[in-house]
Amino acid sequence: MEVLKKAYEARNKKLNKIEKIKELKNPQEAYDKIEQYAKDGYDSIPAEDKSYFLKCFGIYDRVATPQRFMIKLRIPGGQMTATQAIEIGKLAQEFGQDYIDLTTRAQCELRYLKIENMPELLRRLKDVELDAYQTGVDNIRGIMGDPFDDLAFDNILPSQNLILKLQETFLYNPQWISTLPRKFNTAVTGCLSNRCNIFGHDCCFVLAQKDGIFGYNMYLGGRVGHIASNADIFLSNEDEVLKAFGAITNIFKDYGFRDNRNKNRLHFLIQAVGINEISKAIREISKVDFLSAGETMTKMDYIEADNGKIQLKDGAFGVHAVIPSGVFTGSGMMQAGKISTKFGNGKIRLDMEQSLFILGIKDVNEVLKEEFFKKYKSVNTPYLNHLIACAGTEHCPFGVIENKNDAIYMSNYLDEKVPLEKGRVRMYWSACVKGCGIHGLGDIGFEGCKAKINGEAVSGVHILLGGKLLNEGTEGYTIIRSAPLPYAKLYMESLMIEYKRLRNHNEHFEQFHDRVLTNYTHAYIGFMLQLQAYLREKDIQIDLGFNIKVTTGKIEEFEVFQLGLSLYYLLSKNKAYSAVERFTHKMKNEKYEDIRKHDSSIDENLANMLEEILTHKEENRAVVFSQLMEFIAL
Repeated sequence: MEVLKKAYEARNKKLNKIEKIKELKNPQEAYDKIEQYAKDGYDSIPAEDKSYFLKCFGIYDRVATPQRFMIKLRIPGGQMTATQAIEIGKLAQEFGQDYIDLTTRAQCELRYLKIENMPELLRRLKDVELDAYQTGVDNIRGIMGDPFDDLAFDNILPSQNLILKLQETFLYNPQWISTLPRKFNTAVTGCLSNRCNIFGHDCCFVLAQKDGIFGYNMYLGGRVGHIASNADIFLSNEDEVLKAFGAITNIFKDYGFRDNRNKNRLHFLIQAVGINEISKAIREISKVDFLSAGETMTKMDYIEADNGKIQLKDGAFGVHAVIPSGVFTGSGMMQAGKISTKFGNGKIRLDMEQSLFILGIKDVNEVLKEEFFKKYKSVNTPYLNHLIACAGTEHCPFGVIENKNDAIYMSNYLDEKVPLEKGRVRMYWSACVKGCGIHGLGDIGFEGCKAKINGEAVSGVHILLGGKLLNEGTEGYTIIRSAPLPYAKLYMESLMIEYKRLRNHNEHFEQFHDRVLTNYTHAYIGFMLQLQAYLREKDIQIDLGFNIKVTTGKIEEFEVFQLGLSLYYLLSKNKAYSAVERFTHKMKNEKYEDIRKHDSSIDENLANMLEEILTHKEENRAVVFSQLMEFIAL
């Protein structure tokens, strides 16, 4: 504990401005005045309530939509009843322009709300046992779980009741309203498959077994860009989970950093003192000598809905409704609720990929005839089935790009250019570095940024590959930085052409990545995608891709040279250095136009690039692919 105290003292000599705002009042005061604010109007709301205190209760003043609020609902484990879904839909329809966002935390948000309607909206949510309490800013947020939980074939420990017990420890409790240094995300799964990004949260309870007993391993400190660390704690029953959760939340409340908000998540406290020190403190505070970690069991690739449905343990099906980028409607939510009542068991599940499942369906074919599934197809393209996109500039002050429509547009573009009947491609989009679209965990990740075309600023993305949800998860790596969006779609077209051409049968993109793309450096992959886009743009027909024989050992210098040799042969039908006169060699007083007479199909930019690669002495040869980009810039 002394180590924690020293770290706390070192980092909390100067408080950030939000901590100073917290000192102004008890957050409950803002919540209690909502009725009054509704009567007196938007302008009567104090600035600190708009900027902070109302957010403690999930009510966000959105700058992008003046005098309109967003409300972030708390839906434990993403599990809803048909009754709740119908009421949420009605509220969105009546007060929120019929708009709903489904989120990566298996929650939903209503937008375009007026303060005048907030009291009635909150009352009606309460009538169906829902609210938005403590869903924003420095609170313990909605707890995630497996969307199928006890109904899944791979479930070992049903966890929804545990999630509700964890929630009871802090919800509506003044001790926990806005008392943390930053937000605190939690997730629980008792399933073998990872369907809730289980290792991406501040606090994770993950199915494990030790000495023949099933329980949970505790992982801590997950956040955007960082997988949670194993705390070396095994929890053999729900009581132990509750005690460990109570200990870590108290540690974070008492010792978490309150200086720089960008570095105040639990991850940074762990980084400062070490995971072993945190684990010791959990045991000390809880007064339980927890066992060391067992074997983590949540390792499997998640079971994908086949033809839009997934069979559950009770023999019925969960039918998948694809909601691209999570852009949903109140009308759609009401339809889903009514379908659930008519054909299913009255249960709806939200998932981390911003879609939903209607459970308890016996006759899937009959359900798919419903009007709802003409729009939210249960069988869509691989580009849309697993598409994630966070709010973006239209709804979030931090967004750098529009994002949601950007993601949908690219998916539709790829579906037109490189149609796929089968396969799984997880494309995750974040509108900024904050990463609410968990872009680092996608097969292909997009992080919004500014880029340039001819010196003019445009919307762009950093492009990542290789994110995984398997085992303890893996963050992706960057292959292209600051790609303008009009070009990014062309680079992804290159990638999907290679995926479709070289994949084994219907292997998922993640499997293709591990079998093919891991043979190359990250720089080579990015350059090759851009080169292929250039060749298509110039209508240069050569067979160049990731099936080129690799003998470089992933050494970038050798990759550059081998690419030059291969490209030279494909263009000239001669081996480099064997022809009497290389087409890339510019003789004295001979212009490029004269060289083209030898072969009119040769592209000037490619010729110059090959000269750069093949005529340099070995010690001066271009090694970094970015040095060659000027030759093929679109």
